[in-house]
Amino acid sequence: MLVKMRNPKRDVEMSGNRTVNRLLDDLELVRESHLVICNGTLVPGDARLADDDVIEIRPVISGGAV
Repeated sequence: MLVKMRNPKRDVEMSGNRTVNRLLDDLELVRESHLVICNGTLVPGDARLADDDVIEIRPVISGGAV
């Protein structure tokens, strides 16, 4: 599967089916700090990902007035 990382911007090729949570663990990323988009759709941590999926991982960014 093609994994498009957004911070820093890079593409990673991963093989094998896995869940979103397992993918984030394999990439050493914290689930609560990242959004995972599979083929254009936001997916939960227990969603299954396949070899032919295109995954985008974006960091969760929050802000507000100080």
